[in-house]
Amino acid sequence: MMTPLLVGIDVGTTSVKATLFDDSGTAIRTFADPYPMKRPAPGLAEQDPADWTSRVAAALRLLSDGLPEGAVAAVGLTSQVNTHVFIGMDGAPLMPAITWQDGRAGAEAAELDALISAEERIGWWGAPLPIDASHPLARALWLQRHHPDLWARTRWLMAPKDYSILQLTGEATADPMAAFGVIDQSLTYVPRLLDLVPGVADRLPPLRGFTQTAGRIRSGLPLAGAPMVTGAMDAWAGLIGTGVLRDGECMYLSGTSEIVGLVSSLRHPAAGVIAFPTCEGITMHAGPTQAGGASLAWLSNLTGRAPSELSALVAAGDPHRPTPLFLPHLQGERAPIWDIGARGACIGLDGSMGPAELTRAVFEGVASSVRWLLEALEASAGRAATGFSMAGGGAASDPWCQIRADMLGRPIRRLKTLDAGVLGAAILAGVGAGRFSSIGEAANRLVVTDRMFEPDPSRRERMDFLYGEYRTLYSALKPFNAARTAFTAW
Repeated sequence: MMTPLLVGIDVGTTSVKATLFDDSGTAIRTFADPYPMKRPAPGLAEQDPADWTSRVAAALRLLSDGLPEGAVAAVGLTSQVNTHVFIGMDGAPLMPAITWQDGRAGAEAAELDALISAEERIGWWGAPLPIDASHPLARALWLQRHHPDLWARTRWLMAPKDYSILQLTGEATADPMAAFGVIDQSLTYVPRLLDLVPGVADRLPPLRGFTQTAGRIRSGLPLAGAPMVTGAMDAWAGLIGTGVLRDGECMYLSGTSEIVGLVSSLRHPAAGVIAFPTCEGITMHAGPTQAGGASLAWLSNLTGRAPSELSALVAAGDPHRPTPLFLPHLQGERAPIWDIGARGACIGLDGSMGPAELTRAVFEGVASSVRWLLEALEASAGRAATGFSMAGGGAASDPWCQIRADMLGRPIRRLKTLDAGVLGAAILAGVGAGRFSSIGEAANRLVVTDRMFEPDPSRRERMDFLYGEYRTLYSALKPFNAARTAFTAW
């Protein structure tokens, strides 16, 4: 076994995934273990932080078993973003983590959003981005109002990645991109913004670069003494793990949600897009949808068929048959519309349609949501995406990849390592440990293509029609969804 080795870990929405890589990008050992999302009431989506840390520790045990001391050069970690855990002075969580799917702080978000001008938004964030229910300030204000005792005991407000690093090393840290929304283009916290929620500034961890050492793993834990780099939030780790580093290149991560990021040094502020500050020489215009793989998981639970079985039905079917129209707004929508009140829909059903047609509708609906997002990203970036480098669990389906290429009208390059966040975290660890001179050098060596999917011209008319229907149906349902949101006598 070649040394030194690198470990990448991803604390995702549904599981912890981790891989032990050599410095050519070969996966030597892998780990994956799921955990539940708890929904104690409508609009709430919580996780137990112990579910993250127990699995991170288990991953380190498995990946390090039998390795000689010093075999692992460094460990990198990434995680879901806009999930927040409130931590006490003793380092323990004070309540379940509030995940990015949770809408409880919607009223507080609207209140804070009204206090910020369009000029401030563009100055801080490079785009007129709203404060929504997943924003850390909205969650902090919600806790202040609803649980002031817990707020008084809060020492840190952290993302899952940074909470996990705290437990492993005892050090409090965060990367600037995980803190996006409370930092500006200089990659520092914005005092005027933090002042909107008194006390929050003292509860945010200090910021460090992606490849800076956050600390060393504590004695008594697997890989004790190994350095951990600060790492990056999931979209940036995925960007690095897909090798998308140059202007015009576009990443596509398909997990629970779909995350798309277009690299461009140009900036044209566009509504609904996250125009990240330039970091590591990269300017990313990005956005997450709400339900990509989550839509397929919903259909899988509904039909009692595994996602792979549903995908096989689509692969065996006629791609030109009529299908229903599906809106994947199962718990609101994020980019580019940021509408927590949006809800899913499936129309155009007839008696001839079964699981194959419903699955194709889900695939096409999710692809439509990404096409809408891509239009906003290209407006923000001032350039078209030349193609997509794709990873994530949703990329494993060949027919879904083809539908995406057809809907987006661009080639899709599926990568060999689908866990791009895990690979990106390992790349950052390798750079931090001095195994590579730069992120670009590491990505060129470790990111490998699996297969290309080219758009099928014969499906262009179908995709354009479905996309037009998608946009029309969303607009038509807005008053219907608003009425259902306001109705309280269920």
